[in-house]
Amino acid sequence: MPSQKSIQDYIRTIPDFPHEGIMFRDVTTLFQDPRGFRLAVDQLLAPFVGERIDMVVGLEARGFILGGAVAHQLSKGFVPIRKHGKLPAATIAQDYTLEYGRATVEIHDDALVPGQKVLLVDDLLATGGTAEAGIRLVEALGAEVVGCAFVIDLPELGGRARLEAMGVPVHALCAFDGH
Repeated sequence: MPSQKSIQDYIRTIPDFPHEGIMFRDVTTLFQDPRGFRLAVDQLLAPFVGERIDMVVGLEARGFILGGAVAHQLSKGFVPIRKHGKLPAATIAQDYTLEYGRATVEIHDDALVPGQKVLLVDDLLATGGTAEAGIRLVEALGAEVVGCAFVIDLPELGGRARLEAMGVPVHALCAFDGH
């Protein structure tokens, strides 16, 4: 009987992308495999079954794929957090720091209501800057992030510690060393 594949087995690593020294963790190979994709979605939501979750929020762009699937499984709605200028209605914005420079993410100002419990989903946790910005947007609308779920954690970059220091539980399906 063949052994069961782990989430990590479905993820392709591409050396030196987008530049030298980076080991890019490509989740598209996970998404294209029906068993791998279902395994990831099921494992992302597993720790939150039985908890009150009113809405799933996904971070652009791969968080949309995962978050939409998680929301479907939970029979909840989905809210995207997008890069600046991509949402059509009134938004609120949050700046955050990237490795080289700054960026801004936005959420529709009517996407969440005060008191809602939110699960934030994305594919990868690195430094935690994007996820922190997402948490701040959710909180600015009066909702509460009950947890963050990621496929991949890059522990050396400190994102988990950053989010946990904000009081937000972090769930990751696998971890890779390095960048």
